[in-house]
Amino acid sequence: MLRDATRRNVFEGTTMKYFVFVISAVAAGNASAFAPAAVRSITRQTSPLFALKSKADPSPSTSSRLKRTTPLAEWATVNDIKVGGVEIVASKNAGLGLYSTQNLSANDIVIQVPTKLTLSVESPTDYNTAMETKLFSSNPKAYRNSPWWAALSIQLNYYDKVDSINQRSGGVNMKPWIDSLPRSYDTPLHWSESSLQELQYRPMMEGVALQKRVWRKRYDDLVAASNEFASHISYDDFVWGCETARSRAFSGAYSGSAFNPVPYATVTALVAMYIGLGIGTVEQAANGAALVVCGSILKDFVFPKLLKAQKYVICPLIDMANHVGVGATGNVAFEYFADGFSLSAVDPGVQQGKEMFISYGPRNNDQLLQYYGFVEENNIHDVYILPPIREWNIEALEQACGRKVGPGRLEKLDRAGLLGFATDNLNTDTEAASSIGGVVLTRATGIDPAVIQALRALMSSNDEWEDSGEAIGNFAAEVSPANERAARTAVRRAIEMELESKATTVEEDKNLLKMYTEGKGVDNEEVLAVMFRLEKKKLLQEAIRNVA
Repeated sequence: MLRDATRRNVFEGTTMKYFVFVISAVAAGNASAFAPAAVRSITRQTSPLFALKSKADPSPSTSSRLKRTTPLAEWATVNDIKVGGVEIVASKNAGLGLYSTQNLSANDIVIQVPTKLTLSVESPTDYNTAMETKLFSSNPKAYRNSPWWAALSIQLNYYDKVDSINQRSGGVNMKPWIDSLPRSYDTPLHWSESSLQELQYRPMMEGVALQKRVWRKRYDDLVAASNEFASHISYDDFVWGCETARSRAFSGAYSGSAFNPVPYATVTALVAMYIGLGIGTVEQAANGAALVVCGSILKDFVFPKLLKAQKYVICPLIDMANHVGVGATGNVAFEYFADGFSLSAVDPGVQQGKEMFISYGPRNNDQLLQYYGFVEENNIHDVYILPPIREWNIEALEQACGRKVGPGRLEKLDRAGLLGFATDNLNTDTEAASSIGGVVLTRATGIDPAVIQALRALMSSNDEWEDSGEAIGNFAAEVSPANERAARTAVRRAIEMELESKATTVEEDKNLLKMYTEGKGVDNEEVLAVMFRLEKKKLLQEAIRNVA
């Protein structure tokens, strides 16, 4: 659906009308669809181009990156990137971010970037002549069939290591933007084994191990496919590109092209000639024009959705915006008529001097730490993956419930797929959260209803089991108050045992985190590990209180 919109550009003095498609910023596989943005007409004031400065006392790596970011301002101006109302600021704990230089109201546009300056990949198949001819001339399919994050890594490394000139954008030198990107990431992929153990969380450790295997295999396959690729891009380079893609790309289901006025101008001229020269009737001319318009709509909006194509984009400057799970103050949109991407404020606006945050989507702390290198406190989207039911201490559950697990229950649950799967059946998805097939516990909704169903069946008495016809499906709803108490007691005891199994308590982690943050000489991965495991334990405590 399209919506005609009027919004204020903070950086120029004219009101613009265009059609807008909003995208959620994501850097993992779960992409959000484009949706129309709500906008309004307002009065504007002009603000200067962005500045670069430090806030508080940034880390040495952040200060170094800030210096490398300085040429970005001139590059943005030369290449028609419009910026106003925000500046790039280096903070102590969050690296670089976008801060407002004036009070911003909802729908104020602060950044506009032409599409030609972005890096993008269409999935499942991407066609890029430069990458194919310069790095994969002997085997173009090796690039075309790469996962989106690998294809973006190839593009990033091409402009960083091979040729910084982007011919697709008319010969723009991408070096100032490439140089502004982080050169290293403090994600668990680079942690020592002892630091990973400090997470006290098996799904993350297994997810990182899987990520290493998948990325290494992808690189080896690309090396085998192309000597050109192998001669220019090392494995460390490839990993840098993958991490940059995973942490900075936006994604949406819409992948049609921007507005092209040529077909409409051509058909208008032909209609005028058709009618003026008396070749046909007005109705015939209108039918022909309608076909052109419908064809354009089908190409740009209908076919991409039917084909379920995904487009992944890294957008200079807009990629400086940081994430917040709830209460984002910025919104990223694709502008159909302007052929570019914009960042604008959302309701209730942004006060001067405050950071403008966007949302990367509903990201849990597993995803945020694994691919972005940070942890969000009290993350509403956070999850905890308990071990599969097949690994639970059934004897302890029986003692807690005062019931015995009768014959046939476990076998039935196993056939229904409710016990989880064995660890040797892991898939190749590199998301940490769900790769072990465990029991999903979320802060937003609690325990997975399928688990409650499984435990109703597992802890059922012989009479309840017989009354159900020994069918797991008949335990989808409460069968009796006594059975419901037993099922929920089993869940609560399982969560309690998970919490009890940790090497440190919540209070110990709080004290340790306070000592780490107040002291000096502590590695960031040590701090992140304690932050992460503390958030997981808080989630378990909440779940214990909520299971009734």
